Amino acid sequence: MMMNDFYCEHNCRNTCNSLTRALQLESEIVRLSEETLQQCDDNDIKEFVTALAENSSEKVIAIMQKLNEIRARVHIMDGISSSFHEETPTSQGN
Repeated sequence: MMMNDFYCEHNCRNTCNSLTRALQLESEIVRLSEETLQQCDDNDIKEFVTALAENSSEKVIAIMQKLNEIRARVHIMDGISSSFHEETPTSQGN
């Protein structure tokens, strides 16, 4: 999937498609940065790429926290909803 091929479905429940895609892209940036650090000989570039990797790592953590918040909120809402839909005792016929 190309970056421009993304489409938000607006009907997510336990996860957000937009945040999930952002998580994938930021994770790819971290991996690319790690590969660059292993292959690069220039200290100036290494410092720059390290800063980029740290920034992306912080974003990965923030996105994961937000996804966990979404899951927790849905879990709570499901619990509330199910408490209203519990089976009621059937009345005995005369």
